Amino acid sequence: MTRWMLPLLLLTTSLHPAGAAPSADDGLMVDSIDTSVDPCKDFYHFACNGWLKANPVPADQSAWDIGSVLVEHNNDRLRAILDHAAETPTPETQRIGDYWSACMDEAAIDKRGIGVLRPELDAIDAITDKTDLATELGHLHRIGIDALFSFGVQQDYRNATESILTLDQGGLGLPDRSYYEKTDKDSLDIRSQYEAHLARIAVLAGADPEQAKLDAARLLKIELVLAKASLSDEERVDPKATYHRLKRPVLDKLAPDFDWDAYLKSVKSPPLDVANIAVPRFVEAVQTLVSGSPLDEMKAYLRLKLIEHAAEMLPAPLVQEDFDFYGRTLGGAKQIKPRWKRCVANADRDIGEAIGQLYVKEVFGSQSRDAITQMVGRIRTAFADDLKTIPWMGTETRARALKKLDAMVNKIGYPDKWRDYSGLEIKRDDALGNMFRSDSFELDRQFGKIGKPVDRGEWLMTPSTVNAYYDDQRNDINFPAGTLQKPYFDLAWDDAINYGSIGSTIGHEMTHGFDNAGRMFDAAGDLKNWWTAKDAKNFETRAACLVSEYSGFEAAPGVNLNGEVTLGENTADNGGTRLAYTAFETAIAGKHIGQIDGYTPEQRFFLAYAQSWCENQSETAARLQAQTDPHSTAEFRVNGVVRNMTEFREAFACHEGETLAPTKICKVW
Repeated sequence: MTRWMLPLLLLTTSLHPAGAAPSADDGLMVDSIDTSVDPCKDFYHFACNGWLKANPVPADQSAWDIGSVLVEHNNDRLRAILDHAAETPTPETQRIGDYWSACMDEAAIDKRGIGVLRPELDAIDAITDKTDLATELGHLHRIGIDALFSFGVQQDYRNATESILTLDQGGLGLPDRSYYEKTDKDSLDIRSQYEAHLARIAVLAGADPEQAKLDAARLLKIELVLAKASLSDEERVDPKATYHRLKRPVLDKLAPDFDWDAYLKSVKSPPLDVANIAVPRFVEAVQTLVSGSPLDEMKAYLRLKLIEHAAEMLPAPLVQEDFDFYGRTLGGAKQIKPRWKRCVANADRDIGEAIGQLYVKEVFGSQSRDAITQMVGRIRTAFADDLKTIPWMGTETRARALKKLDAMVNKIGYPDKWRDYSGLEIKRDDALGNMFRSDSFELDRQFGKIGKPVDRGEWLMTPSTVNAYYDDQRNDINFPAGTLQKPYFDLAWDDAINYGSIGSTIGHEMTHGFDNAGRMFDAAGDLKNWWTAKDAKNFETRAACLVSEYSGFEAAPGVNLNGEVTLGENTADNGGTRLAYTAFETAIAGKHIGQIDGYTPEQRFFLAYAQSWCENQSETAARLQAQTDPHSTAEFRVNGVVRNMTEFREAFACHEGETLAPTKICKVW
């Protein structure tokens, strides 16, 4: 179970807008500060208004934030690496050059047409019984199709040294269960547009309009059954809700009409003696569909799931239709991003560490790694000091918390051991096949973990990624090289800027180990209760304050944040920023630092934190984020944090009772 720090860009990536660069070499965007706004009432807009006005959302985006320029900068670097590999291949770069060439050759993709998918469609059409259905589903899972359920590998929640096969809910085309349940006008409209979109892609793939309309209705009928059986986002917050280590006979009992032997053989699974059946009731829904749905309905569902997944490597009309629904209707973007950016994203997804080896040589030196390591050390010390003195935690729980913090591993920049792609076949003239084979390669890599000790050095993000994460079961914090650059970090910046920006990110990830989900895992990464009943109650009381507080924030007209779903991220935002501030005070202790850019070091810390979240977002994207994303929207990642910090009100002379200096504050860590 992992938690990400920076929200991934919604559905689309980026273009360079005018005026996006910081306005000062010292890292503070002075021109972004709007002194007409009272910082004690709305610090986010005080810190970000200038940037927001200068950086409208580009046409191919649903959101544009302060990190988007860095994402684009990294994309440019990756494109240069891929171009060079395609034009001047070596034995080491042939694979990435061929992948890039195939993906970029739109003319060849258009010329092949839908025929490139015909063998897969024919295989679905050839299904005649339930055994065929299970066999075909196993094959589709191997090539990355999210249909009926998900099947893969995870660390065992109760024994983090081992990996276990896992079967979980899946197979939905809309973002989550709520999109199928709600009956308000907007939700009904989205489902109607989704059904119309499905019919259009079926026609583009060769179906006649009447058949396409029928198949779209069939898919939606099946997905409604799957959605009803799925756990909600609120339910999945608790890791115990998705852990049921069961033996194979239980699986057969839950869905006796599904041919598990045929499926497991086709998906090429290791022997399944035990598995984590994450949501048993979901498997019962699979049984309902397999036993009660005509084969023609199931085949229609599989056909459309295949076409949806393959669309990005099919002719232009299918690519555009896929964007029109997911990018425009759901995401709020106005136009599709250029082909090269889509291919960079695909290459990073499928062969990211092969490209990453070349990327880190260009962007990440040992000095940066050393500086970040020093910051992590100071923030860890701040957390340890907090745990030693926190008044609501008893001696027994305190000792275990300190043990967990001490065991937490720092992973900075890139892996010590790079992933081996030598078994992955990439062809210079087969974009769709490369995508399918990459999915199969990755599934086999995951299956290969069964029966072996967990590789705690593995990374779940590529080196160029602009993001960071904490892994509950590896108990490690991970900061890719792609993030450790301007506008989040620079060796030349003063401590206030670096600790306010990247320091808060470091503190955020560290705090995830002790949020509402992370606290359920012990120092070794096992799902194990190490809290006394009294201390657990104290934690829950403090967490409830954050739930109530953030549930009151309106992210889009008529749509509030979900304080239950966002609790983990809000806990990490609040706790992580406090830790970074404490570490910052340690870093400047004994130094006589005056104002810079007209602001004290303490004010610069909070300005750097706020400016690291400046973001413009379409209303559509804000609604989507509020309904599906565990991260709060940017405004409340800032205002929701500073209103709970007395250090902020002291820095900006806010009086108690003002909007961002409430009498009651929420504090877990």
